[in-house]
Amino acid sequence: MRIDAYTHFMPEKFYDKLVASGAGDIGKRMRSIPAIYDLDHRRKMVESFPDYGQILSYPMPPVETLAKSPAELEDYCKVINDGFADICSKYPRQFPGWVAQTSPGIADAGVREAERAIKNGALGVQIYTNIVGRPLDEPAFEPLFAAMANSGKPIWLHPARAANFPDYLSEKKSKYEIWWAFGWSYETAAAMARLVFSGIMDKYPNLKIIVHHFGGIVPMLEGRIGPGWDVLGQRTSDEDYGAVLKRLKKRPLDYFKHDFYADTATFTGKAAMDAGFEFYDRDKIVFASDCPFDPEGGTMYIRETLRLLDEMKFSRAEREAIDHGHLEKLTGVTFAK
Repeated sequence: MRIDAYTHFMPEKFYDKLVASGAGDIGKRMRSIPAIYDLDHRRKMVESFPDYGQILSYPMPPVETLAKSPAELEDYCKVINDGFADICSKYPRQFPGWVAQTSPGIADAGVREAERAIKNGALGVQIYTNIVGRPLDEPAFEPLFAAMANSGKPIWLHPARAANFPDYLSEKKSKYEIWWAFGWSYETAAAMARLVFSGIMDKYPNLKIIVHHFGGIVPMLEGRIGPGWDVLGQRTSDEDYGAVLKRLKKRPLDYFKHDFYADTATFTGKAAMDAGFEFYDRDKIVFASDCPFDPEGGTMYIRETLRLLDEMKFSRAEREAIDHGHLEKLTGVTFAK
């Protein structure tokens, strides 16, 4: 059984809220992809692939950008999570699990909704790489990391960057959709670095974080993360980064390679797939396609991700571990029955 660990969908009640909000360009994009909100359409898509099921998670835009208050933000998360629980209970073969949406921007850092959703069957929670521009290592957000480490359930980490992040200081917005094509890969790497250098990964060694898109640019920058950051502080005079390096329990590179989990969603990129498998511990890699955001409305990323994995010629045991075994160990849930 192939369990697609990172796919996106919007439950009907929340999709209606998004459309009513007039959420701009990203809302326009969602409306052009039926598989993101039409459950019948999505079920047929899943059924077109044999021995295949999807873990559902919320996509974009970040719920923090839609809510006008922490209370409304929590309500949005509840609508999403209750919708996922209902879908997965009705169609467990196509959708054997779901990821709860919560937010460190909620008054209690999202802990209450995370715990409620996990008790209701969620495999873990999804958060974004920044909270309306605020970094994840802000002290106000730490209670969620503590709660998730204690729960034993993973965090799905999704990049969040929009056109309002300019590519150059002289400009007010990002052009040509650079904000996601390149920006999301950088955004993921930056969030991982902040979790490492802030000491969160040391403080909560049981914390499980799945980075989307194979961690973006991280696998291709092993030299900079390794030997480059082994001399952290030598290029900086206004901060004592050398002290930060001494405070860490291991090399920066070791956190990136061994402490994060990563998925295989590479937008059909073979070089990125090869780099990801070369970089991360093999038992930290889970199969995922990022369905349905492709030129064919969802099927292309599934088909091509499976093809790339087939071409890598893993042993049967290795492939079963990638297809479902690692995710089962990560979540504590058995999918292949």
